[in-house]
Amino acid sequence: MKASYVAIALCTVVVVMLATAEVSMAAVTCSPVELSSCASAISSNTPPSNLCCTKIKEQKPCLCQYLNNPNLKKFVNTPNARRVARTCGTPFPRCS
Repeated sequence: MKASYVAIALCTVVVVMLATAEVSMAAVTCSPVELSSCASAISSNTPPSNLCCTKIKEQKPCLCQYLNNPNLKKFVNTPNARRVARTCGTPFPRCS
């Protein structure tokens, strides 16, 4: 039950951020909605899908932007999100 609330909250934040975070960065469009395929892995202990890992790798240049955004930080900067990124071979960057 708790996982479904987390997934719903994450999806809601992603939709809100989609309206405000469309920023191009050297051929990468930063869009948190691109990480929606990771919602189940982040909200539970299930392993990330191949699609999730592909999206995390594509969005890696945007991770600092997401971590510095107060609306996204509480979802992106969690132990499960870090576990998913690490499992996908994309460790979190050090952001200033």
